[in-house]
Amino acid sequence: MVACGLDFGTSNTTLGVSTADGPALIALEGASVTIPSAIFYTPNGAEPAVGRAAIRAYVDGTNGRLMRSLKSVLGSSLIHESTAIGRGRVSFRDVISQYVGIVKSRAEEVSGTSIDAVVHGRPVHFVDSDPDGDRKAEEALQAIAHEVGFRHISFQYEPIAAALDYERQVGSEEIALIADIGGGTSDFSIVRLGPSRRHKADRLDDILANDGIRIGGTDFDHYLSIGTAMPLLGFGSGMKRAGLPVPSGYFHDLATWSSINRLYESGVMRQLHEVRREALHPELIERLIHVVEEQGGHRLAIDIEAAKIALSDEAQVEVLLNWIESGLAMTVDRGVLVDKTRGLADKIAARIDDCLRDAGLGHDAIDAVFLTGGSTRLAHVHAAILGTVPNARVVDGDTFGSVGTGLTIEAATRYGVVAA
Repeated sequence: MVACGLDFGTSNTTLGVSTADGPALIALEGASVTIPSAIFYTPNGAEPAVGRAAIRAYVDGTNGRLMRSLKSVLGSSLIHESTAIGRGRVSFRDVISQYVGIVKSRAEEVSGTSIDAVVHGRPVHFVDSDPDGDRKAEEALQAIAHEVGFRHISFQYEPIAAALDYERQVGSEEIALIADIGGGTSDFSIVRLGPSRRHKADRLDDILANDGIRIGGTDFDHYLSIGTAMPLLGFGSGMKRAGLPVPSGYFHDLATWSSINRLYESGVMRQLHEVRREALHPELIERLIHVVEEQGGHRLAIDIEAAKIALSDEAQVEVLLNWIESGLAMTVDRGVLVDKTRGLADKIAARIDDCLRDAGLGHDAIDAVFLTGGSTRLAHVHAAILGTVPNARVVDGDTFGSVGTGLTIEAATRYGVVAA
């Protein structure tokens, strides 16, 4: 029996096993140990493509259906919905099951071992202020793990897993704030760490507080898209009937990774043509119609996500949208990103304050803050986190691998099995 640590993330996934040399993440796509949480179905019923191959098939114009941010549906009503694939339909729950199953099979093929046990990463809260929804989300993920062949299944909070990865480099005892800002959630743990604690089987007394909020990278994508791209497609414009705006639901679905496919359901195109007839600016709605007709929602989301990532290093980026309309483009600068998403960063900082209060600690009691997750690279998010613990030493972890490595460490502790 071999155990693994599985970080099924909103944006990316990793799977690791313990070896004689320590925890090791398995290369799941080529040489890369991270694989995008994406799946692409073709109408012919062939096995779907996953990861970068899925995104590449979609961008290349292959006939089919792309799905990303799969984890976002856990704990939401979307888990019970289905989407059209060719002439049939598939539930979002089954989509997740198929994706996780492919990742497991690929890891077993690469490692040459059968993986029977898993420590699954999970956010502190799948959904905010909804214990029942949170429980159902974990139960769904556990049932899916059974379906794909795991016989022994347990869970660990993702920031605690990141803390276990960070602890490997800690030389003396300290209190650390772990901030994991992922694609779908922001999670925090305040943990007592140190060399003498590293091999304890029970770390409950070392965990001073856990908290989280359902804000992640996909939310930053959403707000940036609503504030920049969607007005070019008619968002915020009016109808001919005085005082009525163009219905906003289409734009919010288009700006939300997990809801994009709703726009491709039967009946939506007829509705959009009716909106165009009654719109004050039908030329803008025509752009929206073109995006939906071409099933280009994910392409637009990819463009927005790429702009957001680029603004981590650049002051300004140009987003070319000539695939929607000849000559269409927009310029987005870092100030716009900050303006549209400042509220998200503020909520992340406020939740850290809550976590400190739960731990009974002041802002100056944290020795180090360990950062992981892609959205920690956004300058204003980085500043918001550090503003809560101004005296802490800043440690940048493996952006996409720290949680998976920590889960792998936990798997070895719980199940005591090592791959060859």
